Amino acid sequence: MLGIIGGSGLTQLSNLDVSHREIVRTPYGEPSGPITFGQLCGKPAMFLARHGYGHTIPPHEVNYRANIWALWHKGVTSIISVASVGGIRADFQPGDIVIPSQIIDYTWGRSSTFHEGVGCTVTHIDFTEPYDRALREAVLLAASDVGVPAHSGGVYAATQGPRLETAAEINRLERDGADLVGMTGMPEAVLARELGIPYAAINVIANHAAGRADSKDGISFAAIEDVLRESMQRVRLVIERLAGCHAQVCEVND
Repeated sequence: MLGIIGGSGLTQLSNLDVSHREIVRTPYGEPSGPITFGQLCGKPAMFLARHGYGHTIPPHEVNYRANIWALWHKGVTSIISVASVGGIRADFQPGDIVIPSQIIDYTWGRSSTFHEGVGCTVTHIDFTEPYDRALREAVLLAASDVGVPAHSGGVYAATQGPRLETAAEINRLERDGADLVGMTGMPEAVLARELGIPYAAINVIANHAAGRADSKDGISFAAIEDVLRESMQRVRLVIERLAGCHAQVCEVND
């Protein structure tokens, strides 16, 4: 079953034919909210709002372990993460959709593994490619099928938040090789990997990162809202198409 985690700009999936909502108790505390179950293109799917359905949970306080564990517990077979980001690379413009391929983690103090505590052994996982290759390709194909342009690849810098970055910090991220910047990509991706869940991201460029282009002297939050309102409509089309092909994606990953 396809699971979608919605971030800023996607607190609900309007094209999901909802059957029910369920509060899931986890060993790691409360998830961000109930999981919404339903169908997309006649295929079962589930949705969870990362920041809560009222968008009340900041990035550094999201219970990522509870969210990923709850989806896994309810039978998710792939996860699509939707998040708004700032564009660092010059050809990433507000409103663009990016399917990233790599992550640099700058977060701190977040519970980032299931493999800790009494009785747990030291466990290492391979994270060379943080996003599932087959699922990324399926997302890109779905976007192409519905005529939604999407950039393939890019390095996502995960910062702590909730504040946005300084212009100097963005310059540093660029020197480190980052193309876009967000606050929620980690530890979400690695937790999904630990549970063996294929995971990919759909990032929407909400604004130029600090110090760049029209964000040179500051970032307009009103402009961000306008960009996300339009862009998330295209994201929904991609997800709907992907859901219709999800059984084939699962076969690729088996």
